[in-house]
Amino acid sequence: MIAATQPPLFKPSRAEQTYVIFMRVLSVVSIWYGLAYWLRLIGLEPGPAWRFDLMPMHWQVASVCLAVLYPFAAVGLWLPASWGPVIWFVCAASEIVMHAVYPGLFGRADLLVIAHVAILAALLLLRLLIWIELRRSREQA
Repeated sequence: MIAATQPPLFKPSRAEQTYVIFMRVLSVVSIWYGLAYWLRLIGLEPGPAWRFDLMPMHWQVASVCLAVLYPFAAVGLWLPASWGPVIWFVCAASEIVMHAVYPGLFGRADLLVIAHVAILAALLLLRLLIWIELRRSREQA
């Protein structure tokens, strides 16, 4: 009788587990930002010019794009699909450019810019740790 062999079980490393948890937390934050942009578009945010038809053109373009992209990024981050961090990066880069390069149009949001840069650095660090662990495991095999 031939003995049945079990395929090796996949056991994610600590860095991979941390990466997935980090992406899911970032997913919740992204859906929050997406909802905030939708609330801004439909006029539920307080302020005289925070309804779509009353917004300046540059805010209309930015709000619509980010209101659509942030929820997509949230889904991709939650799955965790390879395209999730890419779409999140587009959103983060857009907001960094909005608030750091064009503060006269969009206002300064230094805390938001710092948060986006810190999150990007954390994502890159986790990916680097996963790559190092994968390389070590291949060398040992």
